[in-house]
Amino acid sequence: MTTSIPTLAGTTEGTRTAYLDRSFLPYCQQDIGAEEMAAVLECLQSDWITTGPRVGEFELACAEHVNARHAVALNSCTAALHLALEVLGVQEGDEVITTPMTFCATAEAIEYMRARPVFVDVEPDTLNISPRQMARAITDRTKALLPVHYGGHPCEMGRILALAGDAGLPVVEDAAHAMGAYYRGRPVGSLGDITCFSFYATKNMTTAEGGLLATDNPEWADKARILGLHGISRDAWKRYSSEGSWHYDVMHLGYKYNMTDLAASLGLVQLRRLTEFNDLRRVYARMYDRAFSEVPEVSVLATHPHVVHARHLYVIQLDLSALTIDRAAFIEELKKMNVGTSVHFIPLHLQPYYRNKYGYQPGDFPVAEAAYERMISLPLYPRMSEEDVRYVTWAVKEVIAKYHR
Repeated sequence: MTTSIPTLAGTTEGTRTAYLDRSFLPYCQQDIGAEEMAAVLECLQSDWITTGPRVGEFELACAEHVNARHAVALNSCTAALHLALEVLGVQEGDEVITTPMTFCATAEAIEYMRARPVFVDVEPDTLNISPRQMARAITDRTKALLPVHYGGHPCEMGRILALAGDAGLPVVEDAAHAMGAYYRGRPVGSLGDITCFSFYATKNMTTAEGGLLATDNPEWADKARILGLHGISRDAWKRYSSEGSWHYDVMHLGYKYNMTDLAASLGLVQLRRLTEFNDLRRVYARMYDRAFSEVPEVSVLATHPHVVHARHLYVIQLDLSALTIDRAAFIEELKKMNVGTSVHFIPLHLQPYYRNKYGYQPGDFPVAEAAYERMISLPLYPRMSEEDVRYVTWAVKEVIAKYHR
């Protein structure tokens, strides 16, 4: 049974002292249990610890989960994005339209191809890329569209896929945040031409480091699998098994992007727990939503009714005009109260590399910039308790009350 969240005015000194005496609540923690440990130990005791049969099993399980015909397990989502653009034939001088409100890996994958990331602004309610702005950015040099499902909320894929179809462009989805998300009843992974997932330690499920490329196209999947292991012929890992051969062929200039069986053994258990994990994230997100609905100095992102949100992030935006401190100081105040936070993200066009190379300036993408200046990502993960959520909301209210104009 939940209790109400104390506010500054209604909190006794004893309650405040008890709350502030808590240990530090980190921004994120992975949930690794006995079953995961047993699976990893079993792998260590087997004949294979690098790429082998468990990777294949993990690929099949992931493909089924996201309703894709093919899945290629890799060592990161960055690798998946890079290989997606490679198999699509993106070349030097091409353009790929994406969002500045993302981690640097999204645009880096485009840069690896010597192509240009063309940024367009985001929607203010979800911080997902604006389909209207994407349409305006298409030129005869555009080679692909690369939407990012920000925080685990699916982009408006109906509009994006229609736009792509009209322009004859493929869609590569950056779904690093969106394992277990759905758009109009369809899982993310079954929508665009290629979908790329992350299994980094902070994600909704983890392989420690890891990623996945999902597609219905068998040629793309086969080429990605070959490129991901030095460009050598398919099933190269079998060359050290009784059914393999010492001989191999280098088919392409490839990369060292393969996932290990150790990582896959962890991932197989985490995938079975993903629904449980995401359900807890949604419970805690609803608790945050209810608590902050009564706080005019805080706004939260929207959740559209036709999606199932993966709830990778819980982002609040502060009304800084109502406070005597800025966002950075607000974060420090929460840290003093033993609440860890983060910021997702510094828009990429503000980063020195992209400013210097392409001449981007502050003000180029005003929605993304306005959100960045006011946003804080609060703790949201299955290892939290409801009491942890109540404490975080209490701490946010305490800071607001202390520094209110």
